[in-house]
Amino acid sequence: MIITNAHVVANHILVLVIKRGSPKKYKAEVKAIGRECDLAILVIESKEFWEDMNPLELGDMPFLQESVNVIGYPTGGENISVTKGVVSRIESMDYAHGAINLPAIQTDAAMNPGNSGGPVCIGNKVVGVAFQTLGHSNNIGCLIPAPVVKHFITGVEKTGQYVGFCSLNLSYQHMDAQIRSHFKMNSEMTGILIYNINQHSDALNILKKYDVILSIDGVAIENDGTVIIPNRERIRLDDLISLKQLGETILLKILREGKMHEFNITLKPVQRLVPAGQIDNNPSYYIFAGFVFVPLRKGSNGEQIVIISEVLADVINVEYYMYKHLKVNSVNKVKVENLKHLRENVAPRI
Repeated sequence: MIITNAHVVANHILVLVIKRGSPKKYKAEVKAIGRECDLAILVIESKEFWEDMNPLELGDMPFLQESVNVIGYPTGGENISVTKGVVSRIESMDYAHGAINLPAIQTDAAMNPGNSGGPVCIGNKVVGVAFQTLGHSNNIGCLIPAPVVKHFITGVEKTGQYVGFCSLNLSYQHMDAQIRSHFKMNSEMTGILIYNINQHSDALNILKKYDVILSIDGVAIENDGTVIIPNRERIRLDDLISLKQLGETILLKILREGKMHEFNITLKPVQRLVPAGQIDNNPSYYIFAGFVFVPLRKGSNGEQIVIISEVLADVINVEYYMYKHLKVNSVNKVKVENLKHLRENVAPRI
């Protein structure tokens, strides 16, 4: 199989690949696309294509200042390009294609359009995949780290499709001295304060609002929501959880009303009210009298939350332009089940 970026094959109809030094094109099938992590898997059935090919192995997360080679076919020519740089930073960042935050690597190696999807190597091991650069900056190329690539591949191998990244599906805040004192934390305790739990979280009936999470799998959580990995950079708690597999169980140590508790939580994918990364799909909407209705996340049995996204200017709605970003509960006293149901209730009355 071949690993590339999701944005490289976005909206694809036909995917063709060539080998270095050969003009022959081979048809490839897109087996899986992970829009959140901007990765895709290509499968090529032709045995001829794989002749004399030496696959690269995935390595681990590199260290700061390690030298890396960025390989690809960037703009400026048709032959292979290899540029050299160092790992300049390791931290989470927004993935432009998936519109979410995941671990990433920054390098000063030259990267240009066309490098996307190419391997970044230390020796003969792939430590990352080139995927974007930071705009309005010089010499800051961004790489998808090997652990994120491994997570993506493992999920596809287990289920046959992209499964996403896990989350506790809750909201928390950092702890300052006053909050720590209020929740009876001693000087040795560190952690984060839960202030909301997603209704789809596996932790909903286990954790409570105002619980303090002290550690995860024995690793202490700092007051700023980070964890310290031995011999590595400090990372966010969300990053640590995101690299765990779907259905994996974690052990949380909790401080609740001054007493210690331990709970096992089964991880689920991130539950988003507004789906992210709908690159290959046209958005659903319905316009009536200038009101633009759009659906949010799907619920059970085809249910959707429908909102008024925008009000387009027209004489018919002059006094209603401010009624936007509101949830539509019913139409003529009939509960709205989804966008299609709303249209069916409105259209016959036109």
